[in-house]
This record gives sequence, structure tokens and C-alpha cells, in this order.
Amino acid sequence: MPPHRGTSAGTLLAYAFAVRAFTATEAIDATGLTRSTVLAACEELVRLGWVRELDDARAAGEYRIGRPARRYELDDAAGVVVGVDAGQHRVTALAADVRGTVLGRAEGNLGASGLDVAVRLAVLAETVAAALADAAVDPERVLVSVVSIPAPVDAGGASPGDGGFWDRMNPGFADAVPGHLVVVENDANLAALAERPSSGETSFAALLSGERFGAGLVVDGVLLRGTHGGAGEMRVLDLVEGVGSSDGIGATARRLVLEAVAAGEVPADGPLPLDADAAAVFAAARAGDRVALAIVDRLGDRLARVCVLLASLLDIDRVVVAGAIARPAAAVIDRARALLGDWNFDPVPEIVASSLGADVVVIGAVAHAVDAVRGDPLSFPLRPVHA
Repeated sequence: MPPHRGTSAGTLLAYAFAVRAFTATEAIDATGLTRSTVLAACEELVRLGWVRELDDARAAGEYRIGRPARRYELDDAAGVVVGVDAGQHRVTALAADVRGTVLGRAEGNLGASGLDVAVRLAVLAETVAAALADAAVDPERVLVSVVSIPAPVDAGGASPGDGGFWDRMNPGFADAVPGHLVVVENDANLAALAERPSSGETSFAALLSGERFGAGLVVDGVLLRGTHGGAGEMRVLDLVEGVGSSDGIGATARRLVLEAVAAGEVPADGPLPLDADAAAVFAAARAGDRVALAIVDRLGDRLARVCVLLASLLDIDRVVVAGAIARPAAAVIDRARALLGDWNFDPVPEIVASSLGADVVVIGAVAHAVDAVRGDPLSFPLRPVHA
């Protein structure tokens, strides 16, 4: 039976994850294990496929006098992980090694069929298979797959039954994706995990803001989930004056354009298309279009109110506007910042745009999968690399 976390092999493997090439002496200094224990653990980990032995230190040009030191490193190709962003309309999958380096990528389009469970599972399976093919990786070598969904998820991977959208977003994925462990997680929570290294704050919200608002909440360094996984669900916005729904910046921009068209405020030959999406609204605003500028102001007001709500409830330091909308919506974020400065609500959170773009959720999914492997790597059976 292989050694697990808490054994000398587990201790040494945790060290190998944290460094690159190392000698037995370096491992002894870092772990406090004896030389004989370190060497035995290295041999065991080489046998299991987690660690590989390198050229000795003299051959590597790092040692010149005396007995050459044996050198080892984590075998990054010991297994692979898969991160999936399974949105309502699109699926993105990344295959990565056990350090999180991306090896392959694929995207699938659900279009108008995103609520059809059979179609959803089939597209997801096809997209993951394509990502693994892009990485030239056998599906049998997948250790962990993390699937992100736009629905609350509890600690066991289940979503509250609502008889509709949430049920369709989380129908169960164990048979659709490979892996010794399949984890289902909320999309905004994974966005927060992706943003945590760059945020520099112990208390912040990662606010997905495209089609709908959804927040991944980190308070005092801890990701909040809630009993049913509903922390950060923004249905409460239906009751917030000046907001009125959980529709995000993209969805609201389209609605405001339609309202302006219906009111006869959008000339057919103007810079704002009659069927403008958010990107077209922002482009028209940059060109000085009066209607587009008014829409940007309303979107900024709405975003500022959402940020006030989050900051007032959670005492957070920062709101990271995340998702594909983040960079194009710079003017909206600027407007929200200005309003927050004028409103004198304390605490006033800093509002910033994510730098991770549309991949923020799938990047978080890969990071979560790597964390799952690192938590107890020796519990995962490794499969040999096929030539």
C-alpha cells in the first residue's frame, strides 16, 4: 500500500512540489528527515512515478569536489489535471500538468442548447477530450477534473434543487469527464481562487459581471461558501434599489440599448447600432455618443451599488470585476469608482478590473485541481506515460 500524507514520502513529496531540482542534503535541511529516510523516500517516490532522478550535481556543473550529490525533482508529467468552465452557452477546458502548466486547450459552443442536459454533457465530454488530445495526454492519466458551473455548490458538489436552471447546470459530471476525482465548484468561487494570488488582499470579492452578477467571496483569507453553497449568489439584487436584478453588465447593456431604441433615442445612422451589445456600447461611448455615454453612466451607478452592498455586508477591501467583460468595461468601472468617492459610504472598496479576462474561471478550476492533488498526492494512482 503506498505511503500517504504524513509519512516521510509524503513529507518529501510536499517539498518536491515546492521546489525544482534538489539534492538529498537540501531535502534533509528543509524537512528535518534523516539522510537514510530521505534517500529511501526518494527511491520510493521514483518507483511510484512522482519523482525522477536527474544527473548528479557534478554532471550538472553544480559540484566539483568530493562525492557527487544525487539530484531529484518532481516529475511534472506524473499525471494531469483538467479544469473546465461549463457556462450556460460555452464550455472551455484546459489540461495541465501537476504544477498547473497548461498543456492543452479546447472550447465548445452550447449556443441555445445550454439548458438541455444531454447536449450539455455531450459538449462538455467532447471539449475535455479535445483538450486532452491537444495536450497529447491519455485520459487515463487524469488525476483530478474540476468542473465550474454557474450555480451554487455545497461542499459535496451538489447544488440546491430549484426545479430549473441550477438543476440543469449541475446534472452530475462523473461520467462525462475523466479523473480519479471529479470536483464540481461554483464559477465565482473559482474566479476568486484565480484572483487571490494577484489581489494582495485577504478580504475581497471576485465579481463575475457579464451575463449575471455572481461573487466569489474571500474574507480574512477564507473562501466563503455557506451551508448550501449560496454565499455570493446575487439574487438579493432583485430587492436593491437602483439595481433590480442580478443581470450583469453585458446583459444590462443590451437591455438599456433596446429601451433606448424603443424610446426613439437611437438614430439609425448613429454610432450606436440598434442591436448593440456591450462592446458596441463602450465603443460608441468612446466616440462620444450621447446615448452610449448615458448607458455607461447607468451601468457605473449599478455597479457601484453592488459594490456598496458587498463592502457593507462583508467589510471587504477590494472588488475585482472579473470575466470577459472586465477590460472592455473600463469606463463603467471608472464611473463606479467616481460615484463611490462621492457617496461617502464606509468602507469604500477599491474597484479593479481583472487581468485574467474570459479565462478567469477555468484558470481557477486548474488551480483548484492542482490544490486537490497537492493536498494528498499519494492517494492518487499514477498511470504510466504512453509512448
